[in-house]
Amino acid sequence: MVTQYDVQVVRDHFPALKAGYAHFDGPGGSQVPDVVADAVARTLLSPLANRGRVTAAERAADDIVAGAREAVAGLLGADPRGIVFGRSMTQLTYDMSRTLAATWSPGDEVVVTRLDHDANIRPWVQAAEAVGAVVRWADFDPATGELSAEDVAAVLSPRTRLVAVTAASNLIGTCPPVRAITDLAHEAGALTYVDGVHHTAHAPVHVTTLGADFYACSPYKFLGPHCGVLAADPALLEGLRPQKLLPSTDAVPERFELGTLPYELLAGTTAAVEFLATLGMPAIAGHEDRLRVRIEECLAGLPVTVYSRAAHRTPTLLVSFGDRSPANAYAFLAERGVNAPAGSFYAIEASRRLGLGDSGALRIGLAPYVDDSDVDRLLDGLRSFVSGASANSGGR
Repeated sequence: MVTQYDVQVVRDHFPALKAGYAHFDGPGGSQVPDVVADAVARTLLSPLANRGRVTAAERAADDIVAGAREAVAGLLGADPRGIVFGRSMTQLTYDMSRTLAATWSPGDEVVVTRLDHDANIRPWVQAAEAVGAVVRWADFDPATGELSAEDVAAVLSPRTRLVAVTAASNLIGTCPPVRAITDLAHEAGALTYVDGVHHTAHAPVHVTTLGADFYACSPYKFLGPHCGVLAADPALLEGLRPQKLLPSTDAVPERFELGTLPYELLAGTTAAVEFLATLGMPAIAGHEDRLRVRIEECLAGLPVTVYSRAAHRTPTLLVSFGDRSPANAYAFLAERGVNAPAGSFYAIEASRRLGLGDSGALRIGLAPYVDDSDVDRLLDGLRSFVSGASANSGGR
């Protein structure tokens, strides 16, 4: 692990940065280091077959999967025997919602929060509706952006079967007190499903410390390829029976993995985890937090509204511009080579709760490869936009 964070050394590993754009779009998907792309390409160009231990091609596939489980388990502080891979966090959550709903009865309750990405809301709402379970909503404070343990406690009951909560809001960065929430859920006899997609990219994670029964995340948010991960206690998975093909293995965690896994993406995921380890998550967090403070200090002097206000949050800022469209700010910045998108980013309940409707606002997200020159370009662009500087598609 490095002792000092050298962002230029980090940037040298990202070929995409040579195109010259300043990327503040990491919360929607990060850029990829060369070592990840190399791992994907190397795997695709090597002999592969369905997993087994007879031929070299079979063993290669088997070893890639085992290596990826070990790597992700290390990143998340989880048991590799409980690491499930899928196409995306959304797909894995839908699959698990249907599996868990098969154990619910009419009148049972599930808790979701208005702070969450819809991928940790809609699967549970729909699964509950399908079996006659009741959905309870935990609200957050739009003035502070905080979701408290008390907000969740207010909607728990002896009939609660599951609490779904985010570890970090992908819209405004809020990091709720997950351990306090999972403790309350467990006291009520409920399982917990934690969305760690946004959180995993910005802070050290230990699933057991969080108290999460299920923890879902997406490698493409932390420098890896496009796939999804679910971490759980293997003993818990042993007791669940998902719908699957008859000939497919009943072993855990494979019983939850439908079809052949994308070996090249799992090799890339291992490479991403190994790359993060060379940087160190605390060092990444320190670098990103320093840049966040720079941006916040500038925004404090501009006629904008910042919705990212929680005491504990990721380096993610949501900004609106009075009667000026955030979509126009997005386009204005893009013309200047700064990628900071506008929208609700699938956190539609949170956007509505903040009074932003379905259109949301401009999101500024930091990543390990963002440097001070990127921030300079962002801030110059924001100052020009709010001052009314003209540009194609940059007006009201």
